[in-house]
Amino acid sequence: MSDSRSAEPKPSYVKLAMRNMVQKRLTSLKHFVLTTVGLLAVLVGLAYLTR
Repeated sequence: MSDSRSAEPKPSYVKLAMRNMVQKRLTSLKHFVLTTVGLLAVLVGLAYLTR
């Protein structure tokens, strides 16, 4: 039982993510900056606690 209605394959997750990132540039940039700052804060906090 193959579904022959959709001849073209579904776009990959990566392709959809890249398209979404281009369309919502400001939101993606904000999330990237927040993630980077949060990760740096965790690393600096751990370095401070374990010195």
